[in-house]
Amino acid sequence: MGAAPADGPVPLYRHRPFVLLCGEQVASSVGRQITALALTLLAVTGLDAGPFGAAALLALTYLPGAVLSPLAGALVDRIRLRRLLVWVTSLQALVVGSIPFAGAVEHITLPHLYVVAAISGTLTFTLSIALQAALPRVVGPERLLGANSALTAARTSGQIGGPALGGVMVGLLGADSALLAGSAAYAVEALFLLALPAALNTPAGSREPAPAKSLAGSLRTGLAVVRAERQLRRMVLAGAGLNLGGGAAAALYVFYATRDLALPAWQLGTTYATYSAATLAGALLAGRFARTTGLWRATQIFGLAAGAAVFLIPAASLGLAFPVLLAYQVCYGLSGTVWMISMTTTQQLVTPDGMQGRVAGLVQAVLLTTVPVGALAGGALAAWLGSVPILMGSAAVTLLSAATLWAPTGTAITVAERAADAESRRS
Repeated sequence: MGAAPADGPVPLYRHRPFVLLCGEQVASSVGRQITALALTLLAVTGLDAGPFGAAALLALTYLPGAVLSPLAGALVDRIRLRRLLVWVTSLQALVVGSIPFAGAVEHITLPHLYVVAAISGTLTFTLSIALQAALPRVVGPERLLGANSALTAARTSGQIGGPALGGVMVGLLGADSALLAGSAAYAVEALFLLALPAALNTPAGSREPAPAKSLAGSLRTGLAVVRAERQLRRMVLAGAGLNLGGGAAAALYVFYATRDLALPAWQLGTTYATYSAATLAGALLAGRFARTTGLWRATQIFGLAAGAAVFLIPAASLGLAFPVLLAYQVCYGLSGTVWMISMTTTQQLVTPDGMQGRVAGLVQAVLLTTVPVGALAGGALAAWLGSVPILMGSAAVTLLSAATLWAPTGTAITVAERAADAESRRS
């Protein structure tokens, strides 16, 4: 509502509120990438954190998404959106900026980094939900598909440049000073959001609210759909396993690359930028793959490819570490993106009308929860057994989890498969 109806005929690239959101996505993505890289490098190289310490940082950025989603959603529905967006982003700039301030007085500690990671993760997750609620008010429901596609492209452009910029700044200024750039990116994001029209604060419509349901009741109805659709249930379980192994590998990645492989900061940042470029390629090619093979087959093929790609991380210890890690980021970024898009589309097709939110929330909670579990388990075991054996085990978990998608299926999912394949052909 608000600005969208009046500006409906205006192309998105000339629609000022939407252009502001695109700028916000670039600034936010750059800020997140710099912050994530600099925080981990500061913990590993500056404060001598072990593999478990590095894993804890990653886990603390995911736990809010797994635990606080109902509270964040309730907050977004009850508060003025533009005000919430600006306050959350401004607080993000202050929280991240507290680390270079502590560095200036020479008092940076690991507990400080953990608090920043947890608060930053909470704010990022809250902002994501708020932006999803804000977009229909900015562009109107008839242009949501094009707007979401453009915002994804804007976000990916920040992901491509952010890690390389972060790696260069860490190399030149040090990890704590590099976080000034992350804080500045969040401040720029807040300015973009502050420039949005005041109409964004208008509550979402005047229709009567739906009767309140308990959290337990919502979970039961969503779980009933997942249990009824064998295909959906299988994708959720496979995705949980992929994220479990992938979370362990991601938590050890910076520690392993800097300590075991002795990669300089610029090479590490370049590998992250390569991953972002591969995700963009995956997003562009996902539709073609789905139309050629069908959504379910694309989910199977690229899930397996993503699981197999994780073996390239421990393989980097055999030599040519930088090229091998680049190959890993290309393979995992492309195949993982196609897998996720195919999985999400299939999930939407097999979920009954009126149940999309509850099913998506349950699936997201499962997928997010397994990331910190894998990260903490991987970090603890790596401190005991070493990084390479745990990375091999993580790769095995991802591959075996993806392989379950290829197990024989019964007739219970054939209707869902036909619907998914028909939809992919129409698109």
